[in-house]
Amino acid sequence: MSSRKIRKVQKIGVISDTHDHLDPQIKEVFEGVDHIIHAGDIGLPWIILQLEEIAPVTAVIGNTDETAINYKQIELVQLGDRKFLVHHVVEPLNLSDKLKRRIIRENPDVVVFGHTHKPFCETINNTLYLNPGYAGAQRFNLARTVAILNCDSQGMTADFIEL
Repeated sequence: MSSRKIRKVQKIGVISDTHDHLDPQIKEVFEGVDHIIHAGDIGLPWIILQLEEIAPVTAVIGNTDETAINYKQIELVQLGDRKFLVHHVVEPLNLSDKLKRRIIRENPDVVVFGHTHKPFCETINNTLYLNPGYAGAQRFNLARTVAILNCDSQGMTADFIEL
């Protein structure tokens, strides 16, 4: 019998700024993830329903979403032994006072956000700030990306996947 400890990797699909467009590649890219986080600017609610066919979803509204969509502006979710704070508009290097207080109070391991349409992954004060980029229809000549966050007992790594 081996005394080697098995490392369980939790895979989290991270997506943002779909703006009514769910790329057909998403189903394959997110195949096998344990959970999906959508960081806002969803568009029509059917986007979340389709993502839920892949894995459980935590989602927040973004600045272009209708307030009628039944999601909050900020969510806190515990996945495995890690805590995720999800909010659409975050400036990691210039946090609003309100968000700064919330982050101090909740002490998340990861802050997931969107809005800028640009991938971002940086650890600041022991918190990982992750923006997967945007996954909506092509615009602004920016790369369209999502992220897979791999979490295990050794840490977390984000892989960005271009659509």
